Amino acid sequence: MTAVFIYDHVRTPRGRGRPDGALHEVPAVRLAAQVLSNLAVRSHLDTSLIDDVVLGCAQPVGEQGSNIARAAVLCAGYAQTVAGQQVHRFCASAVEAVNNAAAQIAMGSAEAAIGGGVESMSRTFMGADTGAWTGDPAVSHDHYFAPQGIGADLIATLDGYGRADVDAFAVESQRRAATAWEKGWFSRSIVPVRDLLGEVLLDRDEHMRPGTTLDALASLKPSFVALGQAGYDAVALQRYPQLAAVEHVHHGGNSSGIVDGAAAVLLGSEAFGRKAGLRPRARIRGFANIGSEPTIMLTAPGPVSKKALSRCGMSAKDIDLFEINEAFAAVVLRFMRDLDLDPAIVNVAGGAIAMGHPLGATGAMILGTVLDELERRDLSTALVTLCAGNGLGTATIIERT
Repeated sequence: MTAVFIYDHVRTPRGRGRPDGALHEVPAVRLAAQVLSNLAVRSHLDTSLIDDVVLGCAQPVGEQGSNIARAAVLCAGYAQTVAGQQVHRFCASAVEAVNNAAAQIAMGSAEAAIGGGVESMSRTFMGADTGAWTGDPAVSHDHYFAPQGIGADLIATLDGYGRADVDAFAVESQRRAATAWEKGWFSRSIVPVRDLLGEVLLDRDEHMRPGTTLDALASLKPSFVALGQAGYDAVALQRYPQLAAVEHVHHGGNSSGIVDGAAAVLLGSEAFGRKAGLRPRARIRGFANIGSEPTIMLTAPGPVSKKALSRCGMSAKDIDLFEINEAFAAVVLRFMRDLDLDPAIVNVAGGAIAMGHPLGATGAMILGTVLDELERRDLSTALVTLCAGNGLGTATIIERT
């Protein structure tokens, strides 16, 4: 197998995923094209050296559909020889795109590729790509389908995480993200999003609420009570009959934010680096995918991380930093429990509760963040993982070169 190296990465800031968000006027293809263009410019990259661009997108319909990766390649001014493909693994789509690009290089079918993702949540609503799992009663009934928020509250109920636990985690996410921005930890990798006239629309994550306190969160009502009362609690309890009831503890302040954004990671072989005049920053040690129980849906990060570590002949103690998407606070608490992790090495620069979760882009964003943190802290190894719809999970391990 050919060794696969990470040469660079960039991301946009995350804009609030609402009509009044700073990035609402920018179609997803333009968000993706801007990160691709910036990646090429800062690396002085001859784009004809790139074999493929793989972009994740979790709602690949409408203006985000029809292979947005190829459209972004062309809009970014890349050589027309550069191929493009769009992948969809729900919230893990972008890290899956990175793994897909890495696999092509490892197998020798590509010398260089870009993996990343994009999502404009202000322009495309969640559920726009509804399929059999949620839309076909025969499928959803047989597999006890319940929305993700019910699954998050199920985790909290099963594991005994109360409202104080999940709110405390959310406050810490906000604190860490604010510290990261104040100290310039993201400055190397953020590229501002510009409008058609070249004016900057956004150069800083827009969703953050650095002044968040436990008292402020305590005033928020749980978000998923109505869904539970509509019948989904009953469905969940059929699958988990050991519970008397689902305790609803998650709300907008301790769940991932709805935002717009894009990210791209430049991958290549050692030979590509020589041709492009670039030095590798890290290598891909390995990755894994897994399926888990689909009703609770969000418990895969622990098992898939163990699977990836085993494939690489490693244990959790061999990893310096962990990065997990903060889909909901209980997801991260369960993950840290599963791997017996010190919270001090998990999401050290904050996460999606503070900064938001642009579904199809987050995996590449957090991979880039943890690489920057490895370099800043002079550490060696990191593991990135995300839960995803229908009980899926993906994990990737990187090591500085």
